[in-house]
Amino acid sequence: MSKLTAQDQFLDLSDYGRPFGRWLANSLKNTGFTPIDITLLFGFSGITAVYCIIENHLYWAAFFIILKSLIDAADGELARVKNTPSYTGRYLDSVFDIILNFLILSAICYVSNTTFWVTIMAFISIQLQGTLYNYYYVILRHKSMGGDATSKIFEYKAPKALPGEKQKTVNIMFNIYKIVYGKFDTIIHHLDPNAYKVKTFPNWFMTVVSLYGLGFQLLLIAIMLPLGWKEFIVPFFIGYSLLIGILIPIRRNFIV
Repeated sequence: MSKLTAQDQFLDLSDYGRPFGRWLANSLKNTGFTPIDITLLFGFSGITAVYCIIENHLYWAAFFIILKSLIDAADGELARVKNTPSYTGRYLDSVFDIILNFLILSAICYVSNTTFWVTIMAFISIQLQGTLYNYYYVILRHKSMGGDATSKIFEYKAPKALPGEKQKTVNIMFNIYKIVYGKFDTIIHHLDPNAYKVKTFPNWFMTVVSLYGLGFQLLLIAIMLPLGWKEFIVPFFIGYSLLIGILIPIRRNFIV
């Protein structure tokens, strides 16, 4: 099941794990596995990648980074095929992502000559890039008739728990989400506050924006590590943020 209607679907460069995710979700449809089980599994794969970076097993690190992205595409798919949407799972997925991003960059800092504070700059850059992608993508999903709308454009308050989950758990996960993502959301929303008013986004624009999707970011890291470019990963992602200064003006001036 797609998150978008056919006319709104675009080439998402960060979503290369979707075919595997659908296959895995369909394989687990009639089992006791839950979407949260899958989220925990991709978290384990990410932690394994961090270990491999620290131990300088860079080909294995690349493998587990890609595997993390593949599995990451399956938890939402499993929720859809089982018809068990969950705000708890949605927030847990996002929290795991930001923790793993920080740990992966920290591991790269540990095995390279990169300083900690420059690594923090790269982490902030990656999160702003990903937030821009998610902001526009969630808006598109809400504009797309019949599109998935579990994620909210503006996360102001904890949503009402869905069937099968507890409101207390949703509240806790929402508060954690706001702590780790709130500032990034605020910055991007401030830079383009009227994006939610657009009728839709052109497919070509969303394809370009998908260069900032987490899957594509991790793919770049997975390519650079075994090539011996670990010294360049952190400065690359800082410079990669320059595209934000191009995408937002394009949206504000030409896409309404």
